[in-house]
Amino acid sequence: MTRFLAIGECMVELAETGPDTYRRGFAGDTFNTAWYARKLLPADWSVGYASGIGTDAVSEEMAAFIAAQGIDTSALRRVPGRTVGLYMISLKDGERSFSYWRSQSAAKLLAEDESWLDNVCAGRKIIHFSGITLAILSPDHRETLCAALAHARAGGATIAFDTNLRPQLWGSTEAMRDGITLGASVADVLLPSFDEEEGLFGDATPADTVARYRDAGAQVIAVKNGGGDVTLWDADGLRTLHVDKVPQVVDSTAAGDSFGAAFLADLGQGHGTDASARAAMKLAAKVIQARGALVPAIFEGGGET
Repeated sequence: MTRFLAIGECMVELAETGPDTYRRGFAGDTFNTAWYARKLLPADWSVGYASGIGTDAVSEEMAAFIAAQGIDTSALRRVPGRTVGLYMISLKDGERSFSYWRSQSAAKLLAEDESWLDNVCAGRKIIHFSGITLAILSPDHRETLCAALAHARAGGATIAFDTNLRPQLWGSTEAMRDGITLGASVADVLLPSFDEEEGLFGDATPADTVARYRDAGAQVIAVKNGGGDVTLWDADGLRTLHVDKVPQVVDSTAAGDSFGAAFLADLGQGHGTDASARAAMKLAAKVIQARGALVPAIFEGGGET
């Protein structure tokens, strides 16, 4: 069985459904990617999620939810005395804002055990992580995780990195710049967003973003640009794919996460970079026309994207 693994933090999500009424769910950037990858990949692929959770009731409920999505939970590390993070979505005049509680999140300790990480990463075809994965870790644990990913890469795994910048999670701009550069140094596939790269690194064009990550050792780069065109680079050189505008953006949550899932799922099955990017753009366009991070309705009636 071919094995895909995403590493990061899944959180409890509280979404407003009415005055003083919320619906509980579970979501998080790399988990969202794993969820979409599971929908897209054939049955002879295993999709797993690696993180830290607690031993309390909500942690076990999260693990049960993940398993119910067809995602392997054997790489969830139980951390006694910890729990899972939580975020709440608030709506005002149609605009979303977020409040976070993650000080006791067990996922912040997912890279605490180096041997556990090596075992979790062993035998995977694709391993996906993000800038958020790195941001929630201590500097020492970032180094540990990236060392494990480099080891897995040397063993034949393809490492994919979505830079996914969240400045509020980093101690400083310099720490964020260093952390993203470290993550990029162990990755084969880079999935940055130009607006974020422009702000952090001063890139003038998506080609500048490509050049920096190419020099860091990436083999495939897909630079997203909000609703704009996607810039690609691989052994065939630099090119741009046009993105068709969607009729209405309902909710941009998980646009990049779903893009990454489709891109990696297609690449992993031997499709070319351009075809993989087109599949990714197609899925992301559908996701942003529906509410929520996870949109099961897209896959109803046979799983076509």
